[in-house]
Amino acid sequence: MTGTTQSVVTLEDLVDSLITREVGAVVTFTGVVRDDDIELMELESFREVADAELTAIRNEAIVQFGLVRAEVLHRLGRLAVGEKIVVVACSAGHREQAFAGCRYIIEELKKRAPIWKKEFRKTGESWVKGEGMGR
Repeated sequence: MTGTTQSVVTLEDLVDSLITREVGAVVTFTGVVRDDDIELMELESFREVADAELTAIRNEAIVQFGLVRAEVLHRLGRLAVGEKIVVVACSAGHREQAFAGCRYIIEELKKRAPIWKKEFRKTGESWVKGEGMGR
């Protein structure tokens, strides 16, 4: 399930896919298009590379934090204010592991995933300078 998608992300389905008998905690992070005087946001990526990088980040988190499972879905395309951009979900035996894994995934995604964001305002449009080499 990890990767980029043009589809709306359903948090409940994502969480349900992470629950197994050894899971004691599921932590999620949802990034949303906020109203920073923008009307619309467009997200693009080099999809094959982005999907591979998201998978690598997820796998690193599973190993580093002892997660049972983890998934990350990042939307592409045009999104309006209030729509979900990214959802990260981690399951683990204990909450500390799940929180740490979730934080790691979103922070690494921001640094490493080749996903680009363009904001549309009444005054014009512009590409947003990102944190990582992929932006």
